[in-house]
Amino acid sequence: MTTSLKALTLALALGTGLATAALAQEKTLRIGMTAADIPRTLGQPDQGFEGNRFTGIPIYDALTHWDLSKADAPSILIPGLATEWKVNDADKTKWTFRLRPGVKFHDGSPVDADAVVWNVQKVLDKQAPHFDASQVGVTASRMPTLRSASKIDDMTVELVTSEPDSFLPINLTNLFMASPKHWEAKLAAVPASVTDPAERAKQAWTAFASDPSGSGPFRVTRFVPRERLELAKNPAYWDEARRPKIDRVVMLPLPEANARTAALLGGQVDWIEAPAPDAVAQIKSRGFVMYQNAQPHVWPWQLSFTEGSPWLDKRVRQAANLCINRTEMKELLGGLMAEPKGTVGPGHPWWGNPGFDIKYDPTGAKKLMQEAGYSAAKPLKVKVQTSASGSGQMQPIPMNEYAQQALKDCFFDVELDVIEWNTLFTNWRQGAKDPSARGANAINVSFAAMDPFFAMVRFTSTKTFPPVSNNWGYFGNAEFDELIASARTSFEDKARDEALAKLHARIVEEAPFVWIAHDVGPRAMSPKVKGVVQPRSWFIDIATMSME
Repeated sequence: MTTSLKALTLALALGTGLATAALAQEKTLRIGMTAADIPRTLGQPDQGFEGNRFTGIPIYDALTHWDLSKADAPSILIPGLATEWKVNDADKTKWTFRLRPGVKFHDGSPVDADAVVWNVQKVLDKQAPHFDASQVGVTASRMPTLRSASKIDDMTVELVTSEPDSFLPINLTNLFMASPKHWEAKLAAVPASVTDPAERAKQAWTAFASDPSGSGPFRVTRFVPRERLELAKNPAYWDEARRPKIDRVVMLPLPEANARTAALLGGQVDWIEAPAPDAVAQIKSRGFVMYQNAQPHVWPWQLSFTEGSPWLDKRVRQAANLCINRTEMKELLGGLMAEPKGTVGPGHPWWGNPGFDIKYDPTGAKKLMQEAGYSAAKPLKVKVQTSASGSGQMQPIPMNEYAQQALKDCFFDVELDVIEWNTLFTNWRQGAKDPSARGANAINVSFAAMDPFFAMVRFTSTKTFPPVSNNWGYFGNAEFDELIASARTSFEDKARDEALAKLHARIVEEAPFVWIAHDVGPRAMSPKVKGVVQPRSWFIDIATMSME
């Protein structure tokens, strides 16, 4: 029995109460996640975007949301706790957000301007009594220009950025609003013997995480680290269309694909992320439903541009992109991937028609490598840091081993350094120069591509070098900074798309990544789960689903 399956068996045997008559009458959805632990519940999740998917969006709200209601159109930005927003015409570093009236946190306190200011301070204001350094890394890097928030009136706030930034409303989908009143109650319960303010705040946040209060469609009823998270519906949720029909949701960490698949087939869960590809036929034959959809997602190797890196030669970078047979990899994955042409594809507003074509061309790859001075007798040694599982990581071991073997034919000698997912995600912010890289000159962390900052800017700006954001490889120069500035200061959609298209074309041509795959978000569910919309997004909305 695998470690994850043992953990699942133990979790199900710990007296959850799901077998009692009372709970048997409830509609309960059980989910097997790819994460090895429960994503943090204190407001700002970890575990990458799997955290946003399973503890951010269900428990909390943000000022702006993604529309997850459609399967046949890209997800777009829609109002969340803010009903409208506008940049100041005279000073484009200032934004006004008007809040939705009548929304309450799970503890009954109001979601108002004071609460929004408090939540901005929790990750940006080191002098605030509730500042939490543990939430900064997973938040500040996702909204790097936000500097402060102030109250205009009870239902209006002003947000200020360090520079004009048209991406701010998109970035704010990642700032989840926690209840100040509930946190203050946790702080009041910290023993008086704890006198250090930072330690008192830390203990208050720890207590808050076990019993959080957001304003989302579900509230936490039980939290057991590394074992399970239980949510109950919030029948008073402000958005009637997302008022839950499912009474209870149970989330279980199952990082191994085979363990997840066994749990689904054995009736221990109703939904699994990223099933084992070789089990898809069996899953379908047993009556389970497979969901997948094209989504803005990149599964790459992000390359190092530090001194001495083997990737400094553009011929080498382009050769690696030409050497992988993505069609064959797709077959290996049972069809559960899409073949990339860049971070976005042809037809996307940000495409830009790059001069370099990402395709399978081993002859061209070998020619470039020979021009760069490499051969079968003199291969280029590279080291890639990756994980065995994790949010959006698809099937990282077989995929990396396939790439390793494919690149061997083009004179690459690839070493894989497999580490735990959360450690890899932390290393991603530390950068290629940090000892955490352990000599790696490439890192394999998948990322979302629906937000221009997430998709392109954080990997190509000289302002996002570690530890500011995820420019792990220190790629960037004046040309890219100018292209980014042009996009960031374009507040009309068409002009911004045109600027982003120029940026994307240059990124593909310079190849700071080996673009290996796009995910399609495969998940398998019991036919008892109804109302499932698999959007063209990294995320999915549990709140609109139902159970037979």
